[in-house]
Amino acid sequence: MAGRLEGKVAAITGGASGIGEWTARRFVEEGARVVIGDIQDNAGAALVDDLGQDAIYRHCNVTVEADVAGLVDAAVSEFGQLDIMMNNAGIVGARGPIAQIPEEQYSATMDVLLKGTFLGMKHAARVMQPRETGSIISLASTAGVMGGLGPHVYAAAKHAVVGLTKNVGAELCRSGIRVNCIAPGSTATPLVAMAHLADHEALDAVESKLAAEAPIKGRPGLPIDVANAALFLASDESGNTNGLCLTVDGGATTGSTPNDPAYMAVLPFMREAGRTGV
Repeated sequence: MAGRLEGKVAAITGGASGIGEWTARRFVEEGARVVIGDIQDNAGAALVDDLGQDAIYRHCNVTVEADVAGLVDAAVSEFGQLDIMMNNAGIVGARGPIAQIPEEQYSATMDVLLKGTFLGMKHAARVMQPRETGSIISLASTAGVMGGLGPHVYAAAKHAVVGLTKNVGAELCRSGIRVNCIAPGSTATPLVAMAHLADHEALDAVESKLAAEAPIKGRPGLPIDVANAALFLASDESGNTNGLCLTVDGGATTGSTPNDPAYMAVLPFMREAGRTGV
């Protein structure tokens, strides 16, 4: 099926690389026009050159409200409307034991991951509500669904993104606007390559590492997986989906692991007091 976003206009923060780049490519492929926002100006300009007339780039630091407002306004001024807002910009941010995280690192992490998402929702709502239509999609994480899957402040921010999604969805549905988020597991992006291998360009190596650790045998998380989830939430196919946190993690948050001994062999039925058999 092609043209699933025909006639729609999207804005994507953090759209110059990683999941944002793959989503921009997927959206344009399906007929959307896209405004890419990022602080990586060279990468953003190169992507727009590649995508052609259906994409424009705007510098956007998501911690600066004027930048986020300007990204949304660019969609309206250049393409006439905004149908899809994807709050994708992110960092890993503060890492380490809770007793040793500096306050300024906490604040900087929350500014990008939570404040940036809040601003994206706010300004998307500003232009979507008069038209009574739209889809707002934010990037959460499996670290925002259960504990132990990411650094403390990152996990706190992503849990907050899930909560904000549900609450804002409960408000904006009355204006015909759907608000959802995606919770990827570890995905072969520059950000994850840097976190795992201290080299943001080691994409092949991090893909191999993730494949070896993946719940689905040999299947690493890829940015196209998240882009396809975003495509579903952006399209009319998800027209009755609101307040959802969609996990894209191979089942990791269900407890799925590559080698769980509980499933490796047929074992006797267990009963009370050490007895077996039905």
